Amino acid sequence: MKVETLRYDKLGGGRVRCGICPHRCVILPGKYGVCRTRYNDDGSLYSMVYGEITSMAIDPVEKKPLYHFFPGEETLSISTFGCSFRCPWCQNYSISQAGVGDVATDSFKPEEVVERAKREKNRIISYTYNEPLIWFEFVLDTSKLAKKENMYNVLVSNGYVTLETLGELLPYLDAANIDVKSINPDFYKTYCAARVEPVLEVCKEMVGHGVHVETTNLIIPGLNDSSEEIERLCDWHLRDLGPDTPLHFSRFFPMYKMSHLPPTPVKTVENAVQTAREKGILYVYGGNVPGSKTDNTHCPRCGRTVVERFGFSISHWGLDYEMRCKDCGEKIPIVAKGHRTKADGER
Repeated sequence: MKVETLRYDKLGGGRVRCGICPHRCVILPGKYGVCRTRYNDDGSLYSMVYGEITSMAIDPVEKKPLYHFFPGEETLSISTFGCSFRCPWCQNYSISQAGVGDVATDSFKPEEVVERAKREKNRIISYTYNEPLIWFEFVLDTSKLAKKENMYNVLVSNGYVTLETLGELLPYLDAANIDVKSINPDFYKTYCAARVEPVLEVCKEMVGHGVHVETTNLIIPGLNDSSEEIERLCDWHLRDLGPDTPLHFSRFFPMYKMSHLPPTPVKTVENAVQTAREKGILYVYGGNVPGSKTDNTHCPRCGRTVVERFGFSISHWGLDYEMRCKDCGEKIPIVAKGHRTKADGER
């Protein structure tokens, strides 16, 4: 569906400047912005993806990945197409790098998405798979309706959004996993055609407004896997997001235009997790390493494994109903309002 963009300026001569993401694209009549979804129609800017859904699925919330937000629950996941980045390793490139007419979509109204979640008994809606912030108008409208139904809204995002745009969504946003691809500005410029600084600002802004945030860093061999870069990323995370904000290091597998690279060695992921823990980040995880103990949550006081995972499933639960360690009583920062885990027969 075609709807007028909420945030843009008319510049004269038919040109417009989009205000959704930090690219702030200046778009000529008849042209699209970087995201391939915002179109200048005779001097007015339109989103061409409102309600256009490419994927709708029910996922474990751990798949987002969110390990400290209603663990063990499922979420209704939806996506459209397009992206503000050009990452050459994207696992969802068939939709993220698509434009209008390139992929099949089904049209939904926000009310229909919320009703689908209710039918499936999902109280979490995740905007995911492609970059949801370029879908801003639909995400905002759906999030408002979901909140009225006492549901929770989750973003799985690259974090590339202007602070003024983010501010409109914050009252309805409950959790986000932000993909911090590197702490290195040159990495973002070379591989994402973007800037790192706005992403770091958005993470800090979300945490400051009480949104549950977890970050993910995909470790790519030869590109962002140096010990120096991992240490700098951890230093930023600890300083700006705090020791309680979960950090995920994810293993890269060859994909899209990076199929010539090898998978990330498991040891590299494990070393990054160890580095982050030694820096003082309390909840650090390794991703795409099934069976690894880096998937587990440990009590920072007594060391007990309080949540044991295999893949996206919980195999052991060592917390009480107030999310305190059963051994020492330490409060673990897990969002679980009204939640009782499926693990250990407690539900």
